[in-house]
Amino acid sequence: MPAPAVDNKLAKCTKRRFGYDASSPPARACSSPRPALCGRRRRTRPRRRLCRRALPRAQHKVFSALVPTELGGGGLRHSAMCAFLRQLAHYCPSTALALSMHQHLVAAAVYNHRNGGPGKKLLERVAADETVLISTGANDWMESNGTAERADGGFRVKARKPFGSGSPSGGILVTSAPFEDPKEGWQVLHFAIPFTANGVSLADDWKTLGMRATGSQSIILDDVFVPDGAIALRRPRGRFHQAWNVILTVAMPLIMSVYAGVAEAAAAIGMEQAKKRKGDPTVPYVLGELTNQLTIAQLAVDDMVRLADDLESATNLEMANAMLVRKTIVAEHVLETVEKALEAAGGAGFYRKIALERFLRDAHAAQFHPLSAKRQHRFTGRIALGLDPITDAA
Repeated sequence: MPAPAVDNKLAKCTKRRFGYDASSPPARACSSPRPALCGRRRRTRPRRRLCRRALPRAQHKVFSALVPTELGGGGLRHSAMCAFLRQLAHYCPSTALALSMHQHLVAAAVYNHRNGGPGKKLLERVAADETVLISTGANDWMESNGTAERADGGFRVKARKPFGSGSPSGGILVTSAPFEDPKEGWQVLHFAIPFTANGVSLADDWKTLGMRATGSQSIILDDVFVPDGAIALRRPRGRFHQAWNVILTVAMPLIMSVYAGVAEAAAAIGMEQAKKRKGDPTVPYVLGELTNQLTIAQLAVDDMVRLADDLESATNLEMANAMLVRKTIVAEHVLETVEKALEAAGGAGFYRKIALERFLRDAHAAQFHPLSAKRQHRFTGRIALGLDPITDAA
């Protein structure tokens, strides 16, 4: 299956189809990710810091693209952003992934705002100055980490939050911390704070196998004051909450679209290199396998985008489960696609200049987004048995 024709589709999009003005700055940037954001050929040398030369160029109103027009944003549809990130990943997977983390927070705020929940102030802030939102929620999952202690007018939080993708360019941190309420027991507090707050710093620890240019350093919160007014949600610690139904439904299509782009780019390289080996009788078999693996990944991602329905879908446990099942399918088949592309390329694929090694390293990151395969199997199996997806606790 070919990759979505994003360059032409977004450049020629209409308000009727995408609800977005194709002549606006973000639409022009989204219509051609490579020249607008990357401005270079695919990198073949490893980089472990945030791709700063790409993300600042993304401030052609791309950060506010999903914000509704009535709040000052571009009004881009969720499905169009998924397509954009997928195409961008062909050129710079790290930039695409870091941007997807910001976009999923915006998408969640858009959904909440549309459905009478909080989110308007955050969306207006993003629209006003292209503020970059940074999330640590995936790694925190049900339990969260760190400590929160009561203080006058708020809480004092200490924590070390890994996987803060895009954090060197972050404006607002959206995170959480556990708090033992004297009456309600253990809770998780969700809040947003500026990166300029006293006690917020970044560790220089993003030294990884792949996705090296996402700038996903650990974020250190050292006795950071969080005012009561910044607490957006309190939920029981260790229990599944409706908020995760929203997050998984809007976030997974965006994030996994990036990995579909990685698989498509790797497959294209593998097929091009394989054409030089037409005399090898095994090559047609390998290309057939490659096409099958890529098609499975593409179908699963396409279905995630369809299910999200431009943020109009229901956000319930059934939907969250469906997204997690498809996430596992995508992660597994993206990796198999890139491995098969390497096999198709033959010995040439072992050379860094071909760029397959980078796509292979980056593809491995897919498995670490929630939920990992075994955790998803358990989550899905418990739902099938009529149990709580996380715990048996009352």
